[in-house]
Amino acid sequence: MLKGLYTAHTGMINEQHRMDTLTNNLANAATVGYKKEGATSQSFGDLLAVKIKDRSVGSRIVQPLGFNNPGVKIGENYTDFTQGSYRITENTYDLALSGDGFFVVEFTNKAGETSTMYTRAGQFTLTREGDLVTTEGDYVLDTNNNHIRLNTLADTVIDENGTIYQNDVPLATIQVADFEDYNYLAKYGESYYYPVEGAQFTPSEAVINQGYLEMSNVQVVSEMVNMIAVTRAYESNQKIIQTYDSSLEIAVSQLGRVQ
Repeated sequence: MLKGLYTAHTGMINEQHRMDTLTNNLANAATVGYKKEGATSQSFGDLLAVKIKDRSVGSRIVQPLGFNNPGVKIGENYTDFTQGSYRITENTYDLALSGDGFFVVEFTNKAGETSTMYTRAGQFTLTREGDLVTTEGDYVLDTNNNHIRLNTLADTVIDENGTIYQNDVPLATIQVADFEDYNYLAKYGESYYYPVEGAQFTPSEAVINQGYLEMSNVQVVSEMVNMIAVTRAYESNQKIIQTYDSSLEIAVSQLGRVQ
Protein backbone atom coordinates (compact mmCIF):
# COMPACT_ATOMS: atom_id res chain seq x y z
CA MET A 1 0.00 0.00 0.00
CA LEU A 2 2.85 2.42 0.83
CA LYS A 3 4.79 1.88 -2.39
CA GLY A 4 3.27 5.01 -3.93
CA LEU A 5 4.24 7.01 -0.84
CA TYR A 6 7.93 6.23 -1.32
CA THR A 7 7.67 6.77 -5.09
CA ALA A 8 6.20 10.24 -4.57
CA HIS A 9 8.93 10.98 -2.04
CA THR A 10 11.68 10.20 -4.57
CA GLY A 11 9.87 12.36 -7.12
CA MET A 12 9.85 15.35 -4.76
CA ILE A 13 13.57 14.98 -4.05
CA ASN A 14 14.31 14.83 -7.78
CA GLU A 15 12.21 17.91 -8.54
CA GLN A 16 13.93 19.79 -5.74
CA HIS A 17 17.30 19.01 -7.33
CA ARG A 18 16.05 20.23 -10.71
CA MET A 19 14.79 23.42 -9.07
CA ASP A 20 18.19 24.02 -7.45
CA THR A 21 19.86 23.69 -10.86
CA LEU A 22 17.42 26.12 -12.50
CA THR A 23 17.76 28.72 -9.76
CA ASN A 24 21.56 28.54 -10.04
CA ASN A 25 21.25 29.20 -13.78
CA LEU A 26 19.01 32.21 -13.17
CA ALA A 27 21.38 33.55 -10.52
CA ASN A 28 24.18 33.49 -13.11
CA ALA A 29 22.18 34.81 -16.06
CA ALA A 30 24.37 37.93 -16.11
CA THR A 31 27.68 36.18 -15.29
CA VAL A 32 30.29 36.58 -18.04
CA GLY A 33 31.18 33.26 -19.68
CA TYR A 34 28.74 31.20 -17.60
CA LYS A 35 27.40 28.02 -19.21
CA LYS A 36 24.01 26.82 -18.04
CA GLU A 37 23.56 23.44 -16.41
CA GLY A 38 20.86 20.84 -16.74
CA ALA A 39 19.75 17.98 -14.51
CA THR A 40 18.87 14.45 -15.59
CA SER A 41 16.70 11.85 -13.91
CA GLN A 42 17.18 8.11 -13.71
CA SER A 43 14.88 5.28 -12.82
CA PHE A 44 15.73 2.96 -9.98
CA GLY A 45 16.32 -0.59 -11.10
CA ASP A 46 13.27 -2.87 -11.03
CA LEU A 47 13.12 -5.01 -7.90
CA LEU A 48 11.61 -8.45 -7.63
CA ALA A 49 8.89 -8.25 -4.97
CA VAL A 50 7.88 -11.34 -3.02
CA LYS A 51 5.36 -12.08 -0.33
CA ILE A 52 6.53 -14.04 2.68
CA LYS A 53 4.96 -15.41 5.85
CA ASP A 54 1.45 -15.50 4.41
CA ARG A 55 -0.34 -18.09 6.54
CA SER A 56 -3.17 -18.40 4.02
CA VAL A 57 -0.80 -20.31 1.71
CA GLY A 58 1.78 -21.42 4.25
CA SER A 59 4.19 -19.32 6.30
CA ARG A 60 7.23 -20.90 4.61
CA ILE A 61 6.05 -20.40 1.04
CA VAL A 62 7.46 -17.39 -0.88
CA GLN A 63 5.02 -15.91 -3.39
CA PRO A 64 6.46 -13.84 -6.27
CA LEU A 65 4.52 -10.61 -6.76
CA GLY A 66 6.32 -9.38 -9.86
CA PHE A 67 8.68 -6.50 -10.45
CA ASN A 68 8.25 -3.15 -8.74
CA ASN A 69 9.95 0.14 -9.52
CA PRO A 70 10.78 2.21 -6.41
CA GLY A 71 10.61 5.55 -8.25
CA VAL A 72 13.10 8.06 -9.63
CA LYS A 73 16.58 9.05 -8.54
CA ILE A 74 18.76 12.05 -9.25
CA GLY A 75 20.88 11.57 -12.36
CA GLU A 76 23.92 13.49 -13.51
CA ASN A 77 24.16 17.20 -14.14
CA TYR A 78 25.45 18.33 -17.51
CA THR A 79 26.75 21.62 -18.92
CA ASP A 80 25.46 23.25 -22.08
CA PHE A 81 28.53 24.68 -23.84
CA THR A 82 26.68 26.51 -26.61
CA GLN A 83 28.05 29.97 -27.25
CA GLY A 84 26.49 32.90 -25.45
CA SER A 85 25.65 36.30 -26.90
CA TYR A 86 28.23 39.08 -27.23
CA ARG A 87 28.23 42.34 -25.34
CA ILE A 88 30.19 45.27 -26.77
CA THR A 89 32.34 46.97 -24.12
CA GLU A 90 35.18 48.50 -26.18
CA ASN A 91 37.46 47.84 -23.21
CA THR A 92 40.99 46.95 -24.27
CA TYR A 93 41.29 43.78 -22.21
CA ASP A 94 37.75 42.47 -22.61
CA LEU A 95 38.01 39.45 -24.90
CA ALA A 96 35.41 37.05 -26.31
CA LEU A 97 36.01 33.75 -28.06
CA SER A 98 34.15 32.95 -31.26
CA GLY A 99 34.17 29.18 -31.69
CA ASP A 100 35.21 26.28 -29.48
CA GLY A 101 37.99 26.81 -26.98
CA PHE A 102 38.94 28.21 -23.59
CA PHE A 103 41.29 30.82 -22.22
CA VAL A 104 44.03 29.26 -20.08
CA VAL A 105 44.64 30.72 -16.62
CA GLU A 106 46.82 29.90 -13.64
CA PHE A 107 44.49 29.42 -10.70
CA THR A 108 45.63 29.82 -7.09
CA ASN A 109 43.49 28.38 -4.31
CA LYS A 110 43.24 29.60 -0.72
CA ALA A 111 46.10 27.33 0.31
CA GLY A 112 48.39 28.98 -2.23
CA GLU A 113 48.46 25.95 -4.52
CA THR A 114 48.43 26.65 -8.25
CA SER A 115 46.78 24.70 -11.06
CA THR A 116 45.69 25.29 -14.63
CA MET A 117 42.07 26.22 -15.26
CA TYR A 118 40.10 26.91 -18.43
CA THR A 119 37.42 29.54 -18.89
CA ARG A 120 35.27 31.34 -21.45
CA ALA A 121 35.11 34.47 -19.29
CA GLY A 122 37.40 37.00 -20.96
CA GLN A 123 36.90 39.93 -18.61
CA PHE A 124 40.59 40.61 -18.04
CA THR A 125 42.51 43.53 -16.57
CA LEU A 126 46.07 44.62 -15.78
CA THR A 127 47.62 44.73 -12.33
CA ARG A 128 49.83 47.60 -11.22
CA GLU A 129 52.82 45.57 -12.34
CA GLY A 130 51.26 45.03 -15.77
CA ASP A 131 50.27 41.36 -15.40
CA LEU A 132 47.18 40.30 -17.37
CA VAL A 133 44.76 38.70 -14.90
CA THR A 134 41.13 37.65 -14.56
CA THR A 135 38.63 39.43 -12.33
CA GLU A 136 39.57 36.92 -9.59
CA GLY A 137 43.23 37.87 -9.90
CA ASP A 138 44.38 34.67 -11.65
CA TYR A 139 47.11 35.03 -14.26
CA VAL A 140 46.27 34.63 -17.94
CA LEU A 141 48.82 32.36 -19.64
CA ASP A 142 50.49 32.71 -23.02
CA THR A 143 51.29 29.90 -25.45
CA ASN A 144 54.43 29.10 -23.44
CA ASN A 145 52.46 28.81 -20.17
CA ASN A 146 54.02 32.03 -18.88
CA HIS A 147 52.41 35.05 -17.27
CA ILE A 148 51.71 37.94 -19.63
CA ARG A 149 53.27 41.24 -18.51
CA LEU A 150 52.56 44.44 -20.43
CA ASN A 151 53.26 48.15 -20.25
CA THR A 152 50.31 49.70 -18.43
CA LEU A 153 50.82 53.06 -20.17
CA ALA A 154 51.08 51.83 -23.77
CA ASP A 155 48.19 51.26 -26.15
CA THR A 156 47.40 47.59 -26.63
CA VAL A 157 46.01 45.81 -29.67
CA ILE A 158 45.04 42.11 -29.61
CA ASP A 159 44.43 40.43 -32.95
CA GLU A 160 42.15 37.49 -33.77
CA ASN A 161 44.91 34.97 -33.05
CA GLY A 162 45.48 36.38 -29.58
CA THR A 163 48.79 38.09 -30.33
CA ILE A 164 49.26 41.17 -28.16
CA TYR A 165 50.87 44.25 -29.70
CA GLN A 166 52.16 47.35 -27.98
CA ASN A 167 53.70 50.06 -30.14
CA ASP A 168 53.30 47.69 -33.09
CA VAL A 169 55.60 45.17 -31.42
CA PRO A 170 54.25 41.63 -30.69
CA LEU A 171 54.88 40.82 -27.04
CA ALA A 172 52.93 37.61 -26.33
CA THR A 173 50.15 35.39 -27.62
CA ILE A 174 47.21 34.46 -25.40
CA GLN A 175 46.82 30.71 -25.11
CA VAL A 176 43.52 29.19 -26.20
CA ALA A 177 42.99 25.46 -25.59
CA ASP A 178 40.26 23.06 -26.63
CA PHE A 179 39.22 19.49 -25.86
CA GLU A 180 37.90 16.64 -27.96
CA ASP A 181 35.09 15.80 -25.56
CA TYR A 182 33.68 18.30 -23.05
CA ASN A 183 32.25 15.43 -21.00
CA TYR A 184 35.75 15.13 -19.54
CA LEU A 185 35.64 18.65 -18.13
CA ALA A 186 34.68 19.27 -14.51
CA LYS A 187 33.27 22.58 -13.38
CA TYR A 188 34.88 24.71 -10.71
CA GLY A 189 33.08 27.79 -9.39
CA GLU A 190 31.00 29.81 -11.81
CA SER A 191 33.06 29.77 -15.00
CA TYR A 192 36.22 27.69 -14.49
CA TYR A 193 36.75 24.17 -15.83
CA TYR A 194 39.49 21.60 -15.44
CA PRO A 195 40.13 18.33 -17.29
CA VAL A 196 39.62 14.96 -15.63
CA GLU A 197 41.11 11.60 -16.50
CA GLY A 198 40.46 10.79 -20.13
CA ALA A 199 40.44 14.39 -21.41
CA GLN A 200 42.22 14.90 -24.73
CA PHE A 201 43.45 18.26 -25.98
CA THR A 202 42.77 19.34 -29.54
CA PRO A 203 43.83 22.47 -31.47
CA SER A 204 41.42 25.36 -31.13
CA GLU A 205 40.26 27.39 -34.11
CA ALA A 206 38.51 29.99 -31.97
CA VAL A 207 38.83 33.65 -32.91
CA ILE A 208 39.52 36.27 -30.24
CA ASN A 209 37.46 39.46 -30.40
CA GLN A 210 38.85 42.47 -28.55
CA GLY A 211 36.40 44.81 -26.86
CA TYR A 212 33.68 42.18 -26.49
CA LEU A 213 32.50 39.84 -23.74
CA GLU A 214 30.71 36.53 -24.12
CA MET A 215 27.75 36.59 -21.79
CA SER A 216 25.91 33.69 -20.17
CA ASN A 217 23.99 31.37 -22.49
CA VAL A 218 21.09 31.18 -20.01
CA GLN A 219 17.71 31.99 -21.56
CA VAL A 220 15.77 33.53 -18.69
CA VAL A 221 12.32 32.93 -20.18
CA SER A 222 13.07 29.24 -20.85
CA GLU A 223 14.39 28.77 -17.32
CA MET A 224 11.26 30.40 -15.86
CA VAL A 225 9.01 28.11 -17.93
CA ASN A 226 10.99 25.09 -16.70
CA MET A 227 10.65 26.29 -13.13
CA ILE A 228 6.86 26.38 -13.48
CA ALA A 229 6.87 22.82 -14.85
CA VAL A 230 9.09 21.64 -11.98
CA THR A 231 6.82 23.34 -9.44
CA ARG A 232 3.74 21.62 -10.88
CA ALA A 233 5.48 18.22 -10.79
CA TYR A 234 6.55 18.81 -7.18
CA GLU A 235 3.00 19.75 -6.19
CA SER A 236 1.63 16.61 -7.88
CA ASN A 237 3.91 14.38 -5.82
CA GLN A 238 2.99 16.37 -2.73
CA LYS A 239 -0.72 15.76 -3.33
CA ILE A 240 -0.06 12.02 -3.67
CA ILE A 241 1.59 12.01 -0.25
CA GLN A 242 -1.32 13.98 1.21
CA THR A 243 -3.78 11.47 -0.28
CA TYR A 244 -1.87 8.57 1.26
CA ASP A 245 -1.80 10.42 4.56
CA SER A 246 -5.58 10.84 4.49
CA SER A 247 -6.05 7.17 3.60
CA LEU A 248 -3.80 6.04 6.45
CA GLU A 249 -5.63 8.30 8.87
CA ILE A 250 -8.94 6.70 7.89
CA ALA A 251 -7.44 3.21 8.23
CA VAL A 252 -6.09 3.94 11.70
CA SER A 253 -8.89 6.04 13.20
CA GLN A 254 -11.98 4.54 11.57
CA LEU A 255 -11.44 1.11 10.05
CA GLY A 256 -9.55 -0.08 13.08
CA ARG A 257 -12.12 1.21 15.56
CA VAL A 258 -13.73 -1.42 17.73
CA GLN A 259 -17.54 -1.17 17.55
